[in-house]
Formats: sequence, structure tokens, C-alpha cells
Amino acid sequence: MPPLPDEPKQDLSRIAETTLAHYQARAEQFWEGTRDHDVRQNIEALLAHIEGEAPFNILDLGCGPGRDLLTFTRLGHRATGVEGCARFAAMAREHSGCEVLEQSFLSLDLPEARFDGVFANASLFHVPSAALHGVLCQLHATLRPRGVLFSSNPRGEGQEGWSGGRYGVYHDLTGWRAYLVAAGFEELTHYYRPVGLPREQQPWLASVWRKLP
Repeated sequence: MPPLPDEPKQDLSRIAETTLAHYQARAEQFWEGTRDHDVRQNIEALLAHIEGEAPFNILDLGCGPGRDLLTFTRLGHRATGVEGCARFAAMAREHSGCEVLEQSFLSLDLPEARFDGVFANASLFHVPSAALHGVLCQLHATLRPRGVLFSSNPRGEGQEGWSGGRYGVYHDLTGWRAYLVAAGFEELTHYYRPVGLPREQQPWLASVWRKLP
């Protein structure tokens, strides 16, 4: 990602540090509240669109305490986590036994063309819109040719700002599409969660994307 001008870069750094501090202070509480969440639909959506023979190399972006790293591993895949919260990263290593890179989304340093899939479940919405294109381009670069990116974000109408000590951007489908297409992805599918409810009761937008050359 190209360097940002001084003042915007300082603002983005403050956003990242404050959001990560929020999770650091509540790591055990977060784990207890999310460890039993059922995200099989999301995991299956990613794996179903990856081409080639398993096992796959999967990057869990914003892996938190490691719930989904463990699931991917139990399914026979090779999973690696990325997590900016130090306590989460330590918990993820302990719970999953996987490699976990301790990196903020705003300072990613990922290997090129290594992963078959990137799983970004409830994580990319924390990236400020000013930094999102750069982050998506780095995910594009770390995917192998025709690799797959899964994302799930709380949806909205483009609102951006603070909520309870965390920064978030609440994209609608049209806006989210524009960011992904600009970063070199094509849409494979999208859906809303939880499944089976009226749209107004489905706060999550999930989507699957393929890396274009």
C-alpha cells in the first residue's frame, strides 16, 4: 500500500490502535461470547468456490481467538491467521496450533501468491474506507491465481465511525462491490445472514470473490 499523507496516516493509526485496545481489554469476554457461533455457511461458501484439490492454504484474516482456524484445520486444510490484537493472537495459537501473524490491517506484510483462500469473517468492516483499497489489493496479491476471498460484514448504508470503542464501516452491497471490483476481484455470490429470516432481520452481508489476473 502506498504511504499515506502524514495527518491521514496519524488518524488511521489512532483508529487501529484504539480498536485493537478495545479487543485487547475484552479478549476473554469476546471468546466466551463467540466461541460457539455457527459460521459453517460462511466456511462452506469459501471452500466451495476454491478450485483444485484439497487441502487448501487458507488465510483467516482477523482470526480473533482462533475458532475458525481450528475448524479449517479439523477439515484438513492448512490454516494461517492474521490478528492485530496481541491477546487474540496468543489465544489463537494456543487454541488452534496454527501459525498466527500478529499484524494490524493497516500494516500488513503478507507473502505473495501463497493462499488459495482468504476468510475475512466479521473483520474487514473495521478497515476505514480511506485504507480499504490498499488492504484489498494486498489480499489480492497474497492469493494465488484465481484464489477466493470470502467476506462477511455488518451491513448498512455506508455509515462510518465509532461504536462502543470500535471503528466500523457499514457497507451496502453496491458500495462493497465497487471496492472489490476496483481491487481486481469478480463477484461469485453474495447472501444475507442469518439465513431464513426477513431481510430487515439479516444484518450481515456475506460475499465471495475470485481474484482476477
